[in-house]
Amino acid sequence: MSNELANFFENNPALVEQGLDEDTLAVAGGATKGSKRISIKGRVFRKIVGGKEVSVNEENWMNVIFVKMSHEASRTCYDGAYREGEKTSPTCWSSNSKTPDEAVPNPAAVSCDDCPNSVKGSGQGGSGTKCKLSWRTAVVLPNDPSGDVYQLVLPAMSAFGKEENGRWPFRPYIQMLANNNVSAGRVITKMQFDIKAPVPRVLFSPAQAVPEDMKPTVLRQSKSPAAESAIKLTVFQADAPDTPEATEAPASTDEPTKRESVKKVPAEPVEDVVNIVKKWTKKG
Repeated sequence: MSNELANFFENNPALVEQGLDEDTLAVAGGATKGSKRISIKGRVFRKIVGGKEVSVNEENWMNVIFVKMSHEASRTCYDGAYREGEKTSPTCWSSNSKTPDEAVPNPAAVSCDDCPNSVKGSGQGGSGTKCKLSWRTAVVLPNDPSGDVYQLVLPAMSAFGKEENGRWPFRPYIQMLANNNVSAGRVITKMQFDIKAPVPRVLFSPAQAVPEDMKPTVLRQSKSPAAESAIKLTVFQADAPDTPEATEAPASTDEPTKRESVKKVPAEPVEDVVNIVKKWTKKG
């Protein structure tokens, strides 16, 4: 970048603050060096910017605020085994986890429920499913709510399941909040790795209410182009421009793999989180 161009952007900060609109993202091919996400690879929270790791959270927990969430889970199906860092085109994908997207060249079935690749045991080695479920969300960090919006893609084991000692997989967690008349964007959420799981699995619990003075910022972030982009399923295709998810094929998340050594973390006392949430509801 020339000095003249660099000066132009530095002298016009409002241009950058407004982010990218959908037309610009579409023509740019969806991928920009500013695309940001939080990865749970290796049972560690990692900040990824433009496909490169920029920081690592050494703790096994992290607080976030959900500013936007896809309304349904999505699916992607790949042939062959996952290879670290390799760009691989999926053979099939679905934005709603019910039917293949129109852009899929040769869908394996008309309905995902009737697809042999979504049947348990169809995965590599006869374990899990070949077609992987995931849930796309957009989050901000409580200590910088007006800063970057990060994409957080949750694999099936982190998205579905039952409550465990005051912690929930993603969808049951959102259902618990809804049952208490609390929107996810009004809660600072603690996400924590399940150290007993054989693969990276994240569980969620409410940490505290979002402060009143922070709510307008969270609402503004929920309507940002970055949040809209984060929850959309975009896939790498060999004859198409790279997309934000083109850096690597997703690793299998519902099949046991060799566990890394994990430092044991003392169990925390479990609070009655439902009562906490009800208190927030009464406060409005």
